[in-house]
Amino acid sequence: QVQLVETGGGLVQAGGSLRLSCAASGPTSGNYAMAWFRQAPGKEREFVAGVARGSPTTYTHYADSVKGRFTISRDGAKNMVWLQMNSLKPEDTAVYYCAAEFTLDPWRLPGLKRDEYDFWGQGTQVTVSS
Repeated sequence: QVQLVETGGGLVQAGGSLRLSCAASGPTSGNYAMAWFRQAPGKEREFVAGVARGSPTTYTHYADSVKGRFTISRDGAKNMVWLQMNSLKPEDTAVYYCAAEFTLDPWRLPGLKRDEYDFWGQGTQVTVSS
């Protein structure tokens, strides 16, 4: 069992920045590719960014809507994952979730669909005002 706890959400003006953190704990928490998803009111949960198990920043991928603005990173030794969000837009408003996908391949990027993931955090609200 892996526990994920997100922090760092809040209210920010358009053009501002936020940094989300996800703390992972559990006996096998190092064996997961990690990702951030988000869910806006009335919409489905969508993939935002993902990072492979074996790479702090190199093996990453992003949704087109956040490329160039968001950066995902992780520290395996600390079991932490971050999402740096810059140039925020009102359409980025959502609950952001940290997710873990078990994998034996350290270079495999995590999936794009929510049903590929094994564990989820409780979410943190991000609100971007115009």
